[in-house]
Amino acid sequence: MRYSSERKEAVVRKMMPPHNRSIKQLAQEEGISEATLFNWRRQARDRGLLLPDGDSGPEGWSARDKFAAVLETAAFNEADLAEYCRRKGIYPEQLLQWPRWPL
Repeated sequence: MRYSSERKEAVVRKMMPPHNRSIKQLAQEEGISEATLFNWRRQARDRGLLLPDGDSGPEGWSARDKFAAVLETAAFNEADLAEYCRRKGIYPEQLLQWPRWPL
């Protein structure tokens, strides 16, 4: 079945923070196969989007997503970091626990 780009983007946004919906849950709600949703998530990650694996906390973030978040926030001040974390559905303390490598 062919889906419009608008529908695809709307469903992918549900996978992203702060929603962090699981693929199984979305498949049931949207009537889209899990295989299709896994493919859409992979494509979105390839475009650089942060997509946790459906858990509500940072435990659901892949190492790749955590590293991308650390890079994105490296130069942020405290206010910018707090805003970023609110949008992503995590606490600044959680993000600051993730490994940082010297640049």
